[in-house]
Amino acid sequence: MSIADLGSRRRRESSDEALIRTLYHEHGRALLAYATRLTGDRAAAEDVVQETLIRAWKHAESMVNEKGSVRGWLLTVARNIITDRVRARAARPQEVAESPTTPPIERDHAQGVVDSMTVLGALDQLSPEHREVLVEMYYRGRTVQEISAALGVPPGTVKSRSYYALRAMRAAMSGGGTLGGGNLKAVT
Repeated sequence: MSIADLGSRRRRESSDEALIRTLYHEHGRALLAYATRLTGDRAAAEDVVQETLIRAWKHAESMVNEKGSVRGWLLTVARNIITDRVRARAARPQEVAESPTTPPIERDHAQGVVDSMTVLGALDQLSPEHREVLVEMYYRGRTVQEISAALGVPPGTVKSRSYYALRAMRAAMSGGGTLGGGNLKAVT
């Protein structure tokens, strides 16, 4: 790009900017009032005015060279933008907020079934000591003290078994477990 082209481009950009400033200064209030009346929402109307001025900027040459009312062109563009937004909103299904009276739509439970089967398969590969600690802790929701009393083992043993049981579960679920004889050997 030559220096002359660059200078011409800058002059054109500054004249486009001046045009938009002039359009906003002369027609902004009327455009905003019109859009507010059509939308019933000041914020939406401001968005429409902004979009209208962007379209005017994109068609700056035709705005300067065309005959006819500039305000009429701007109001027509604003009306078309509002019409397009109304049509787009009507084409989409209405959004419904979740509430206690309308629970969310239940999703396909297939992934939950697969996850349950994977966990049960991994539990089957654990030693009985590890399995019973995990069942007490996660299925029955018991604390370390309650598990200790129920199983008749010290709390430290419960903690140790839960640690190694979870490690064995991760290995079994990732396929990296040592599955000799069908059970992962108890570490404690």
